[in-house]
Amino acid sequence: MPTYAWVAAFRLDFKKLGPDQQRAFLAAIRQFVEDLEAGTFRPGLRVKGVRGATGVFEMTWAPDGRATFEYGTERVAGQAHIVWRRVGTHDIFDRP
Repeated sequence: MPTYAWVAAFRLDFKKLGPDQQRAFLAAIRQFVEDLEAGTFRPGLRVKGVRGATGVFEMTWAPDGRATFEYGTERVAGQAHIVWRRVGTHDIFDRP
């Protein structure tokens, strides 16, 4: 099972989401974890690198819902460690 951390900006962003948005994001995270363990992301999550931000990736969790993350140092041998950076709308790309 992958491990994760949330940076302060992500925590603040998440609190600003409405309850439905929070549920949608958490549902997408379940898919994200499944795909991470399988070694390939499903097309619907649209995981890809953020242009101009080396090492930062984005994931789509709703029509205008995006989250950014990076891979951190493994905490458990053989398991990815995900550092969640931002969550919200396209506006997060101002500071991914």
